[in-house]
Parts: sequence; C-alpha cells; structure tokens
Amino acid sequence: MKYPRPWFAALFFLLFHSIASANTTSSLIESQYSLGAGDLILITVFGQEDLTVETRLSNVGTIRYPFLGDIKLIGRSVSQVEELIDEGLRGDFLVNPSVSVTVVEYRPFFIDGEVKKPGGYPYQPGLSFDRAVALAGGYTERADKSQVDIRRIVNGREEELELNTGDTVLPGDIITIPSRFF
Repeated sequence: MKYPRPWFAALFFLLFHSIASANTTSSLIESQYSLGAGDLILITVFGQEDLTVETRLSNVGTIRYPFLGDIKLIGRSVSQVEELIDEGLRGDFLVNPSVSVTVVEYRPFFIDGEVKKPGGYPYQPGLSFDRAVALAGGYTERADKSQVDIRRIVNGREEELELNTGDTVLPGDIITIPSRFF
C-alpha cells in the first residue's frame, strides 16, 4: 500500500483550511453586517416566487415588500430582516414561511488622498487595507503611510479610526491617505 507524500497531505490541509476560513469569514461578516444605502439584496421566500424581491437600498433605507408595505432595512442585519419578514408573513399570509435574505452586492468603499486612482470601489468580503490601496492604483510618492484615517459607521454613528495595513476594510468605509511633508 502506498501512502501519500507528506507534502501532499500538508497541501491538502492548507487548501481545505483556507477555503473553510474564507467561507466562515464571509458568513461572519454577513451575519454581523448592518445593511446600508447602496447594498443590493435578494429576499427569497421558499415556494413563493411572487415574494422574491431583489432591490438596492436607497438613502431612505426602506423598501416596499408585498403584503407588508414599507419596511425600513438600514441598520438591520441580514438575520434581523429575515425575522422581520418571517413574522410579517406568518399567520395571515403563510403558515410557515422560509425566508432567506442575501447581500448580492455590498455598498462600495471609498479611498481618497494620496493614491493614484482615488474614488469608490466595489467591496469584496475579506478585503484587506493593502488590497484596497492596490485597487486604487497604489500610493503616490507623497503618501504618508504611517497615519491612515478611516471613517466608519459604528452602531449608527460615524467614527474616525486609525487603520493599520493588516486591517479589514468594510463596505461604506471612507479611507483617507494623507500627504507627508518632506
């Protein structure tokens, strides 16, 4: 009987571990993620095609949902929206609804200051600060990499934080790379 080579087993373990941690990170972000203006979401009720809705959240943050009318979604997590729709449909409209809410496209993050291509970029789950700078074309020669500021909505309030190179960028973040003085 031939046994697999040790390097093959190690490679298999690393591949499996990286896939599992990427899926965990993505689902963890989505479960704790608060919906905001610009997010594209898909609401599905199993077996009820008329209740499937794909919509982008506006600045107002409300959507018009069949049978329930206007629902405010901004600031709620995906699981909170699932519960809200489930409770609204249960009883009067459906006996046992199975509601699923998915973020199809996250709102963009913004990077400005001393990068080659400042602007808004589509968010990707697990996006690191280094990758965000790379998407913006990299630093300019005047960039001060030691003091990067980020504005982020935390618990409904905008806060200014310091960002380190290994930190994760979130949807809606506004990153500013300042100029250094020679």
